[in-house]
Amino acid sequence: MPVAPTAQVHPSASVAADAEVGHFAVIGAGAEVGAGSVVGHHVVVHDGSRVGVGVRVDDHAVVGKRPMRSLRSATTSGDAALAPTVVGEGSLVGTGAVVYRGATLGARVLVADYATVRERVTVGDETIVGRGVAIENDTTVGARCKLETNAYLTAYSTVEDDVFVAPGVLTSNDDFIGRTEARKAAFAGPTIRQGARLGVGAVVLPGREVEGEAVVGAGAVLTGTAAAGRVWVGVPARDARAVAPEQLRENGG
Repeated sequence: MPVAPTAQVHPSASVAADAEVGHFAVIGAGAEVGAGSVVGHHVVVHDGSRVGVGVRVDDHAVVGKRPMRSLRSATTSGDAALAPTVVGEGSLVGTGAVVYRGATLGARVLVADYATVRERVTVGDETIVGRGVAIENDTTVGARCKLETNAYLTAYSTVEDDVFVAPGVLTSNDDFIGRTEARKAAFAGPTIRQGARLGVGAVVLPGREVEGEAVVGAGAVLTGTAAAGRVWVGVPARDARAVAPEQLRENGG
């Protein structure tokens, strides 16, 4: 049976005839579930969300969740005008993953189990968002990136195409570490340019740039700009050497 008898599908929702909807799933008002898609058990697809053709949303995932705000949150406005969530064709959303309202996933994106993609985030085609990864609000992630387990992309980050982010990488956007109102005007996430790679447990401080094909080594703390095509290691990170030619994308790396 394509739609389980215990599922709740709003009368204004559109579910393709060959889509499958599991037990106790909820499809909200005006939501769309495309042809050949599979929505697992206990999934919630919130109002207006668009799940494309051939998408799989695994058990207990949430698509289109609205943000929560504390009175002390650094960002407290703009949520009312959030666009509906879009999950591009052929994408996979894992068990317990949460994709917020206002997020857009491209085609064939993998959002692994327990990952979080916040509001006003875009993720490009064929990118992998690993298990437990958090992508905070107002961040752009390009195509064919790999964000490995438990990596953290802070709000206002820019990640270009073909970037590799190893497990446990941390980024920050606040030089004031949560003190004084001046910090709000200075929020700036990092910029990670095309083909750059961040090693296990690397830390990138607010507003810093990792230029194209640069490598920030495991455990390094980047306090400045990582120049293109160079390997940066240590605390604070320093320029150690050139990236080996065979590791460059232009040479098939």
